[in-house]
Amino acid sequence: MQDLMIIMTVCAFLFTLSFIFWRPHVNEAIPATVGAAIVLLSGSVSLQDLGQITETISGAAVTIIATIVMAIVLESFGFFYWAAELITKKARGSGIRLFWLTNLFCFLMTLFVNNDGSILITTPILLLLLKNMGLKNAQKIPYLLSGALIATASSAPIGVSNIVNLIALKIVHMDLYMHTAMMFVPASLGLLLLSFLLFMTFYRILPKKLPPIARWSLIPGSHPLQQSVPQENRNRFMVNILIFVFFVRISLFAASYIHFSVPATAVIGSALLLGWRWIYLKIPPTDMLKKTPWYILIFAFCMYVIIYGLNNIGLTDWLIHLMQPLVSGSLLHASVLMGGLLSVLSNLFNNHPALMVGTLTLMSMGLDPLTLKIAYLASVIGSDIGSLLLPIGTLATLMWMHIVRKAGVEITWGQYIKVTAFVIPLTLIFTLVVLSFWVSWIF
Repeated sequence: MQDLMIIMTVCAFLFTLSFIFWRPHVNEAIPATVGAAIVLLSGSVSLQDLGQITETISGAAVTIIATIVMAIVLESFGFFYWAAELITKKARGSGIRLFWLTNLFCFLMTLFVNNDGSILITTPILLLLLKNMGLKNAQKIPYLLSGALIATASSAPIGVSNIVNLIALKIVHMDLYMHTAMMFVPASLGLLLLSFLLFMTFYRILPKKLPPIARWSLIPGSHPLQQSVPQENRNRFMVNILIFVFFVRISLFAASYIHFSVPATAVIGSALLLGWRWIYLKIPPTDMLKKTPWYILIFAFCMYVIIYGLNNIGLTDWLIHLMQPLVSGSLLHASVLMGGLLSVLSNLFNNHPALMVGTLTLMSMGLDPLTLKIAYLASVIGSDIGSLLLPIGTLATLMWMHIVRKAGVEITWGQYIKVTAFVIPLTLIFTLVVLSFWVSWIF
């Protein structure tokens, strides 16, 4: 009976991942739900465990959904098209300047929204912008690929930009403020290095001078609000929106610092922005019921059920036996080795289940509080940055490849790996080493 439970649980895990990789355009909640049902039938996860799982992911789920609601409201205001128009103007005809501006745009979108949302928002806008500039497909790849890598890796500096990071924070009993204090500087320096390495990689094929582009407001697909509001008034309005969103994001860390509910703070911020939209555009909040991707909650819950099942059948026991002697050596060992392990697991199994497995493993190692924290943060770096070595490492990358291919820009695995094989290992090792020294210094 025990053997059957183990076989069913492992098969459920492999089925879920295989289906996601095989059909990345299919809603990932579907295979995750099937996998979770098999795990429950196997008996490796009990009904009591479901209560624990619900408690663990509920806060993270509410926070990330509130963040996505804010992104949908921003889209209603035409904020993202306005940002793209601003990028076009600031580039001033320089392909080099456009490269750095698109990376900055993708970084900020992840900080203000989340990594998956950033990919879904920025990629179509960049595709439209590059198409209307008349660039060839080969010239589009540096902007699209670097933007995707930066957007996904940018979920590392602050835990609130990734639902799996938020779930893991709950597991290790670490608040959002402490996560950011320990992580923001090392991860941001890692992102700067990643941007520089990408620039070195693409410099020779970046167009030095861009072809002229028509006014963004006249490009097909631009937001209607942009064509009906004077430029000066629109700029002032968008800046006010940006300031509001910035303060909402800051309030999440302030709430964490004073031990107020982060999910409640996120919901309050989203509700205020919804009210603002209702007053300004006369759009009631009811459209959120249809536009909000509720399947993310189902996916996160079901994936955690599957990982919990793997934990209960002894997977983490094997990892503990393998990693505990190595991680316990020093903060540098804990950072580099745990980050390296999560990078490998993420590229084999996707970063969502990898980070959950890694976090559950850490909690059973009996590490001292500081080593536990740095090992957890290294795991986040491995799952957010190290996972980008292969396209299957993150769901965001899989979605990105599907979007660009659908738009007629063919990027093969070979082209992708030729870039990431150079930039990702260097960025990963640098960030993990800086993390260990940074945490040693501040503590």
